[in-house]
Amino acid sequence: MYTADNGKIWLATGSERIYLEPAMANRHGLIAGATGTGKTVTLKVVAESFSEMGVPTFIADIKGDVSGMCMPGSENKHIRRSIDTMGIEDFNYTSFPVRFFDVYGKLGHPVRTTISDMGPELLSRLLGLNDTQSGVLRIVFRIADDRGLLLLDLKDLRSMLVHVADNSAEYKIKYGNVSPQTVGSIQRALLTLEDEGGDLFFGEPALDISDWFDWAEDGRGVMNIMECSELFQHPLLYGTFLLWMLSELYELLPEAGDLDKPKIAFFFDEAHLLFNDAPKAIIEKVEQVVRLIRSKGVSVWFITQNPMDIPETVLAQIGNRVQHALRAYTPNEQKAIRAAARSFRENADFDTETVLQELATGEALVSVLDPKGVPSIVQRANILPPKSSMNAVEPAVIGTVIANSPLRDKYAETVDRESAYEILTAEFEEAERLAEEAAREKEEALKAKEEEKQRLAEEKARLAEEKRKEAERRAKEREQAQKEKEKAQKKKAAASRRKNSVVGKTASSAASAIGREVGRQLVRGLFGTLKK
Repeated sequence: MYTADNGKIWLATGSERIYLEPAMANRHGLIAGATGTGKTVTLKVVAESFSEMGVPTFIADIKGDVSGMCMPGSENKHIRRSIDTMGIEDFNYTSFPVRFFDVYGKLGHPVRTTISDMGPELLSRLLGLNDTQSGVLRIVFRIADDRGLLLLDLKDLRSMLVHVADNSAEYKIKYGNVSPQTVGSIQRALLTLEDEGGDLFFGEPALDISDWFDWAEDGRGVMNIMECSELFQHPLLYGTFLLWMLSELYELLPEAGDLDKPKIAFFFDEAHLLFNDAPKAIIEKVEQVVRLIRSKGVSVWFITQNPMDIPETVLAQIGNRVQHALRAYTPNEQKAIRAAARSFRENADFDTETVLQELATGEALVSVLDPKGVPSIVQRANILPPKSSMNAVEPAVIGTVIANSPLRDKYAETVDRESAYEILTAEFEEAERLAEEAAREKEEALKAKEEEKQRLAEEKARLAEEKRKEAERRAKEREQAQKEKEKAQKKKAAASRRKNSVVGKTASSAASAIGREVGRQLVRGLFGTLKK
């Protein structure tokens, strides 16, 4: 363990030994330098020292060489020269307690989080959304939260987007306008994320950051190494993922005040990817988290090629700096060297700007905070050699470490519990069922109405037919009655004629007789009463 009797971390040796104060480690650190200048060695030395002090660490491994920390180092002339020239006693090559993580689940425990846990701000950055699209995404998250719908994976988010778009008129007054065009744009961004493997990142079981806080039986802090060689091919996903983990640490840990050593050390390799094309709001939140997380006992170390890759507001929060060599081939690179040199307390023994370009591999300009939090005068120094292997280990070795990990069963199998997708799908199916039932009832009602209409028509026709038949019957009856009447009338007339004939004959006879009598009387009177 690289510590003196007072418990400080022996980090490098120049004109004198340079120690990192563990109590000042939560003021964060910067390891910078051009490719091949020794940044990874410095990272390993710091991480190994923290582990030996009982401080767990998280390390993003982009090149794969950090994986060698699970194996003891081996002798070579460069390490031997460093051991001899620095006067390192009792130097022992050793392995460190390591756990491997991998977003893609190939070289480590699968790393997942949920859509809800990531939140709309980081997800908007991950999807590359504009302000309008980000606003709609926040509305979708708010509606999901208000309805108690979990957004666990991409299919949950897709379902929620469709639901909000389909019911935009209902949500408009309370939450704001959501246009189908904007929802369509977000859906296309999700397809791009899925093509980059982002669908593997979202789901359950989600990574439990508290699992990082573990120790080996000998008290050394566990090194949580995330394999990032494949993830690094998608810089936006890589940067957003690390930001999410840092924010999770911030939310998880309580205020701790001033501690004698950090609770955990967090190493960001290729740290510039955290800030590339990041909106101002994201950078402000990173600055806020970096500033406040130190009071929770977290030591954050940024590893990058050029200090200017880090926003000034974040650099202002970094107290411990290890600057490896920088190269100046362009005016911008020369400007970067001048800026890096001015960030140190000047050492009268050398010109910082000149030395920055002269440093050999393994050398660095080092400035750390003293016990009072004051940056030390910059020193030109050689970084101590690491005790673990400098080489990347074979996948079979990583497989063995994973198989023996107590976290193997916890993260091995994915879980797909009921969430927004299942609930909204059930609601949609229920709505479809009700709609089909309503349509069927309507169809049945229409059919019944038609049948009733047909029945009434048939009844009307039957009644009309009966009426017609009744009319025909009555007409026949009338006709029959008429015929009978006419027959009776004819019969009566015939009888009357017969009667009249008899009476007429009688009357004629009587009349004839009377006439004859009268005639005779008249004749007699005429001739008999000549007197008249």
